[in-house]
Amino acid sequence: MTTTRNRATVALVAALALQAGAAGVAQARPLPAANAPAASPAAPSRAAALRITEGQVGAVGPGGTLFYPSVTSCLTVTVRLADGGLVGAHASLFQVPGEYRSDRILAALRDRVGTRPVRAVEVRGAVGAWHPGYFTTAIESYPEGAEVPVPTRPDPDGLARAVADGLGQPRAEVTVQDLPDGDQTVK
Repeated sequence: MTTTRNRATVALVAALALQAGAAGVAQARPLPAANAPAASPAAPSRAAALRITEGQVGAVGPGGTLFYPSVTSCLTVTVRLADGGLVGAHASLFQVPGEYRSDRILAALRDRVGTRPVRAVEVRGAVGAWHPGYFTTAIESYPEGAEVPVPTRPDPDGLARAVADGLGQPRAEVTVQDLPDGDQTVK
């Protein structure tokens, strides 16, 4: 497993280096001290802002803000609800202990959205570091010696299809933006 992970890490570092020249700038804003754990199944927070770190899922009501810190090799997925609320996930290439793996995070996000009407889905982050298959099979899930898919170029269309499928939403509602290096604030 360690050998597979090391090979995948080297390949992903190379992919990140290739896309570094195309990096966008995310809006950053410091927040007050950390909020309650974002992965809890409780009702959406009505707080002004919610911090969602790697492997977490969280929600805020209408007028709320989601803050995703340190999005370097990650992707964020924000679901804009028809009522103005936001539900978000911070997908990490490698699982953070105690948090969601990349192949489980969309199901957790879909569960948090529930049956509420969706207006749009926004995917942002290190697009060039992500293979769409990471949403169905996490890098850690490959057995020793198995070939881990590594992106050779950014695939925003593939990522949009994977996210749409994982959330059960129409592909037309999903947009993808390359913003791989910094904090992200979504209002």
